[in-house]
This record gives sequence, C-alpha cells and structure tokens, in this order.
Amino acid sequence: MITFSLNGEPVRFNGDPSTPLLWVIRDDFKLKGSKFGCGAGLCGACTMHLDGTAIKTCVLPVAAAADKAVTTIEGLGNPEDLHPLQTAWIEHNVPQCGYCQSGQIMAAAALIADKPSASSEDVDNAMSGNICRCGCYPRIKAAIMSVAASAISYDAAATEANS
Repeated sequence: MITFSLNGEPVRFNGDPSTPLLWVIRDDFKLKGSKFGCGAGLCGACTMHLDGTAIKTCVLPVAAAADKAVTTIEGLGNPEDLHPLQTAWIEHNVPQCGYCQSGQIMAAAALIADKPSASSEDVDNAMSGNICRCGCYPRIKAAIMSVAASAISYDAAATEANS
C-alpha cells in the first residue's frame, strides 16, 4: 500500500509500486489533465509536482511518491480561482493544440514558486525540458515572464512601502 497526498487529499494505491505515477494518477484517480507524450521523461507533457518540484511522471514509479505531496494541473487552480500562470496562459493566448500545456504550466509553476521574479534565463533553463510541437515557445515565455514581472512589481512596491 502506497499512501501520498494528491492535490491536498490523502490517497492510497494498492497496485504495483513500479507503475509510473502518471498512469496511477490518470487510471486509478481519473485525473486526465497530465498527458502521456514520450514515455521516456523527455517531453514534459506528464509534468507534475512532487513535494513542489516539477517531475516527469511517465518514468517515475509511484513508489517514489510514498508519503509525499503530488500536485497535478487539476490541483494548481480551478475555474473559480485560477493560478496566475493559468490566467497568463489565457491572456497570452498560449495554447495551440494544448497537449503539452498542463506540463508546461506545471514546470513554470514550480519555477515561479522557487523564483517568483524569475529572469529570462531562469525561464529558459526551467522550461528547456518541456517540448511544444506547435512551437508556442514565444507565447509560453511571455506568459511566464508576465507573472514574474508581476512578482518583481510586487517586490518593488513592498520594498518601497517598507522604506
């Protein structure tokens, strides 16, 4: 029996501990937002957070999630309370086919959580493991940078208010 937190709720999995986490989330817990792309941890369509770190789940055995927190795109935000990156994705008209988008957003969310005012170079480095076959990279980067710029503006305003 493997127990872990899934989008803030305790869950249990009583199957093969070597099953990739992606398939457990999709098949057993019926959360279909994270996608299967390459099956080799190279494209990023399956990206979720494991204790806040972006991880490719198509190659990660569910046993690695034991006693940890897993967050999927469904746990990042919801239609009534979107994550700032989800809002930016809409504002920048990012998706074309949309297949990679949950993985792209999850990778970007881990970056923004770690570095709220991420630089252009930070974004390039963090997103290099996520592939978009449609070539939406300029819009993806613009959306992420808009959220980072908001953090920079917020940080500057807070610093000025504290002076």
